[in-house]
Amino acid sequence: MFPNVRNRWSRWVRGPLPIWHHPDYRMPLASLEARTGAEPRRADFVAWHLVSTGALHTRDLKSPPLVSWEDLSRAHEDSLLRTLAEPDVLARIFGADPDEINVDEVLRTVRLACGGTLEAARAALEEGRPTVNLLGGFHHAGPARSGGSCAVNDIAVAVAALRHAGFDERVVVIDLDAHPPDGTAECLARDKSAWIGSISGADWGPLASVDETVLPPGAGDGVYLETLDALLARRPEAGLVFVLAGGDVLSGDRLGRLGLTLDGALERDARVLAALGRTPSVWLPAGGYHPDAWRIFAGAASLLATGRKERVPQGVDPLKGQFAGIAAGLDTEKLWDEGWITAADIDGVLGGHEGEPRLVGHYTASGLEYAMYRYGVITQLQRLGYQNIRVALERGELGDRMRIYGSAAGFEHLLVETVLCRDRVDDRPVLFVHWLTLRNPRALFSSDRPRLRGQEVPGLGMAREAGEMLCRMALRLGLAGVAFRPMHLHSAWTARHHFAFVDAARQARFEALMRDASGRSLPVIDAALEEGRVLLDGAPYTWEPDPMVCWLDERRPDPADVSRSKDQLRFEFLDEAPA
Repeated sequence: MFPNVRNRWSRWVRGPLPIWHHPDYRMPLASLEARTGAEPRRADFVAWHLVSTGALHTRDLKSPPLVSWEDLSRAHEDSLLRTLAEPDVLARIFGADPDEINVDEVLRTVRLACGGTLEAARAALEEGRPTVNLLGGFHHAGPARSGGSCAVNDIAVAVAALRHAGFDERVVVIDLDAHPPDGTAECLARDKSAWIGSISGADWGPLASVDETVLPPGAGDGVYLETLDALLARRPEAGLVFVLAGGDVLSGDRLGRLGLTLDGALERDARVLAALGRTPSVWLPAGGYHPDAWRIFAGAASLLATGRKERVPQGVDPLKGQFAGIAAGLDTEKLWDEGWITAADIDGVLGGHEGEPRLVGHYTASGLEYAMYRYGVITQLQRLGYQNIRVALERGELGDRMRIYGSAAGFEHLLVETVLCRDRVDDRPVLFVHWLTLRNPRALFSSDRPRLRGQEVPGLGMAREAGEMLCRMALRLGLAGVAFRPMHLHSAWTARHHFAFVDAARQARFEALMRDASGRSLPVIDAALEEGRVLLDGAPYTWEPDPMVCWLDERRPDPADVSRSKDQLRFEFLDEAPA
């Protein structure tokens, strides 16, 4: 039986998993991914995976309400809640620049997440089964303090609201985030029937009333699972359990140090589920600062929905899947009737009205605005603080230029600019990107987010969306892929997951450079290249802006050829340029 069929059968037999999700679970902070390594699209990715595999139907996803300020005040002091309206305070909590903070939208995400955790807790008690909230586990917020990307504590808020409604059974928190539950411990300190168990990889000192085990860095699957079994054996019986299935336990996580594999994390969650039996539980994703962190919670949610332990395949690309689904769902009749895109546009026929600029001879400005709205780009720009989004097109010598503008603080700002044309690379037709810049003028550079070569202002945190939209464009135009020349190393680094240099030897040099630059930041590497302080096999090395391509048929240089060449190369970084 195919996995999708099995999952649909499980959903029918077991009933749909109660799961809360909202598109605004994505935090409106453009710098979040670059600064912390956290995947801001994690909730969307997990929801997409569950639906695409048949573990869940889109109609089963529940939309959370905004938690009330009254419910927040039951867990937090008014002095804390009042400060959350201040950009400086939110900037400190989330490690961002105050100018980047759109207070209303940041608080909207926080309140939606808390509303989801509270509703999931109520549903778990009513239905006597596990439930899931795709954003939550803010365990660093205490009654009168915030920090560590936790403005408020959704677990404590839910417990306080349930207690106020008369729930008096024991509450257990199994915190499997890689960091200690310091805020949760403070919030539940006076709740004598609450029990908190934790396995972490950071020693922040003893926490009152927490059964905590601190493991050494790189503990790995075996030690971790043995520790988990012991913790679960000590766990008292409860009327409700909160499980923080932290994604920061993975090996290579930027902030966690426990060294688990994806298989080990999935086994962790399977053992917790088995130990809980029929006890009502709320599962929350907590932290995760690794590109694969979303796969941990997707595996956990799939396990809860289907009862089967199946790791998310490594080749799955949820953003590509999401965008493909949106493209397939475009209402072409509506597009034609309302004049957004003509029938010729939809069919990929070149041309248009005389004198009317079209991107690569195909897309009108209004059609591009519509597409960006459907793909969620305009909504995200608005949540970042920009309004009156508009697209302007013009023809140029190198290709067609598209600019996207948005207004903020009484000024219109350039947010996106790109120059595109049709060309050939490796004797195949491609959409060639001569220029692309994503700009967030409301943000400032800082030590955590330094300026990269060629940047005037920080980026929008939407490079992956831009790349995927370009691929959808190339596919509609019948081209073989999307190509560009990375003028700086950081451009190649940003595109590395889906783009590769056409030449295998050039790809090998890029990978060897990044291997030997391990531990250095992109600005530091860029500076070393610019100043002539990089040697390749003893000779000065200059960055090579050769074409990189994302082939739509996923053709890439032979990994074996790349690996053989890479193993023979050695880069060296000098403190000073050679005389």
